[in-house]
Amino acid sequence: MSPGKVLQPAVKMKVDELFLYWLSQPATQLILKDCLRRIKNKEEKEFGNTDSGNSKNKNFTSKNSNSKQCILGDTRLPLLSLSPPQLSTALPLVTPARSRHISNVRATHRSSGTKEVQTKKEETLPPPHSQNIPTFYFPRGCPKEKVNIDAVIAKIEKTFSEFPNERATLEDMGKVAKACECPLYWKGPLFYCAGGERTGYVSVHKFVAMWRKVLQTCYDDAAKFVHLLMNPGCNYLVQEDFIPFLQDVVNSHPGLLFLKEASEFHSRYITTVIQRIFYTVNRSWSGKITCNELRKSNFLQNVALLEEEADINQLTEYFSYEHFYVIYCKFWELDTDHDLYIDRKDLARHNDSAISNRMIERIFSGAVTRGRKAQKDGKISYADFVWFLISEEDKKTPTSIEYWFRCMDLDGDGALSMYELEYFYEEQCQKLENMAVEPLPFEDCLCQMLDLVKPQHEGKITLQDLKRCKLTNVFFDTFFNIEKYLDHEHKDHFSMLRDGEGESQEVSDWEKYAAEEYDILVAEEAASEQWNDGYEAELSPVDHQKASVLKYQMEKRPFFEMPSHLADVDLDEYGYDEDFE
Repeated sequence: MSPGKVLQPAVKMKVDELFLYWLSQPATQLILKDCLRRIKNKEEKEFGNTDSGNSKNKNFTSKNSNSKQCILGDTRLPLLSLSPPQLSTALPLVTPARSRHISNVRATHRSSGTKEVQTKKEETLPPPHSQNIPTFYFPRGCPKEKVNIDAVIAKIEKTFSEFPNERATLEDMGKVAKACECPLYWKGPLFYCAGGERTGYVSVHKFVAMWRKVLQTCYDDAAKFVHLLMNPGCNYLVQEDFIPFLQDVVNSHPGLLFLKEASEFHSRYITTVIQRIFYTVNRSWSGKITCNELRKSNFLQNVALLEEEADINQLTEYFSYEHFYVIYCKFWELDTDHDLYIDRKDLARHNDSAISNRMIERIFSGAVTRGRKAQKDGKISYADFVWFLISEEDKKTPTSIEYWFRCMDLDGDGALSMYELEYFYEEQCQKLENMAVEPLPFEDCLCQMLDLVKPQHEGKITLQDLKRCKLTNVFFDTFFNIEKYLDHEHKDHFSMLRDGEGESQEVSDWEKYAAEEYDILVAEEAASEQWNDGYEAELSPVDHQKASVLKYQMEKRPFFEMPSHLADVDLDEYGYDEDFE
C-alpha cells in the first residue's frame, strides 16, 4: 500500500479530533450561538476584510492553504474568509480536500463572529442608571446651599481685629463663636481645636485656617462639633474628648458660679455629665459617639440652651447640678471607704437591699460595665454607678431597657427564655417568703408577664418585644426588685396601664425620682441643723467652703418651694482617677 494511502485516514482523524476540540470550547460555542442569532434575525453580515490583528498568522494563512497546516496552526486566530455563498457548504469531513474547504468556511464563521463580538465591546454604552440616582449618604452632613465662606471669614477677621495683636484668649472666644454663627458654649472647642491650649491664645491666621477647613468639609452642626472635639485621625468622640468642653462650661456658666471655687467637685460633676451624654446619645454602646448618633440626639440643642438658660438645673437631661448631687450622694452613702469604687456588698445595700443578689452578680459580671480593671477587682466605678442608678429609676427608656435586658440574658442569645425568667424569679420568691408573703407560682407569674409583653415568638422574649411594651418597669421589677414589685402589686392595674400608655410624658421617671430625692435631702439636712447647732463651728475652713457652696446651690433650687438651707455633707478630698473606660 502506498504511503499516501496510509497517512490519509490518520490526517483525517487528527483533523476531526482538533475540530471537535475547537467546537467544544466555550468561546466557540458563544460565537456560533451569536451567528445563529444573527441569521435568525436576518441581519446582514460582512465576511470580508477580516482583520485578526495578528500579521504573522495572516502571512502563515496566505502562504499555506493546506488543511493540515491550518489545523495545526493557532486555531484561535481567524483565517482568510471565503465568499458568502459558500456558507451553505456541508460540514462533514470526508476527504482532505473537503477538510480544507470546510476548515476555511469554519474559519470564516469564527473570524466574522470574533470581529462582531469585539465591535460590541468597543461600542459606547449608555450611562448606567446608578449615575442618575441622587446622592443620599452624607456622613458629614447634607451640603446646603453654597455657603459664602469668604464672607464668614471676613466677619471672623473683623472680630479678631478688636483683640490685641489679633489674638483671642479663651475669654474672648465667645465673640468669635458668634462670628462663626455657633452657639456660645462652642467657644471652648473652637479655642482648643485651633491650638489655643498650647499657647494660651489663638491667632487670627491659625483660627481662620482651621475654620475654613471645617466649613469646607463639615456641613451640619453635628459634623462640626465632632470635628472640633475629636482626636486627629478619628471620626468619633470618646469620653475624654468632652472634658475640656465641660470644664469650660463649669468655669463660665452663671448657674455654676458657686462651683467654680470648689475645684474638688469639678471632676465628679464632669464625670456625671459625660456618663449621661453617653447614656443618652451613644445608642450603639460602643463608647464612641459618631456624627450620626449625635445628629439623632438632642444634645446639641441642650448645648445651645446653655446660653439662654441661666439656671443650670432647668437642663435636666444632661447638665443639671441637682441631678448630679442626687447621684453623688447616693454613691457616697454606699462607698464606705470613699475610694470612688463600690463592691457587691456596697451595691446590695442600695435602696434597703431591694435589688436581688443574682441581679447584682450580673451587674458585676461585665454585662453592662466597661472598666476592665474594676471588673478584675470585683468593683464598679462611680461612672458605672451613674448608669446603674438612672437605669434602676427609669426602666422605660431605650437605654435602660437594653441595660436590664443584657443583665437578664444569661446566655447572650438575644432572647429571654423561660429558664432565665425562672432563675431570677426564684430569689424573688425566697424574699417574699422571708417577708411572710405568699409568692405567686412561677407559672401564673409567667402568664401575667407574657400577657403584659405580648412577645411575637412563643417561648422567648426579645429586646424588641420589651421596647414595644409600655410597662417594662413592671416586667423588670417583677424579677429583681422586690420593693417596687410589691408597689406594683398594690397599685390599681388600670392606673398602671393608663400611666404606661401615656405616649409623651412631660416629666420622666428619672426626673421625678431626682426631684423627690433632692427634696428629701433638703428636708433631712434642714432637720439636722435644728439639733446640731454647734456643728459648723467645728468645721475646718475647707469644710466651711464646701458647706457654703452647697447652701448657695440650695437657694437656687427650681423644683420646690422648700427650705433653702442644706447642711454640710462630709465630702472628703479624694483624688479622682476615673479613666472613663
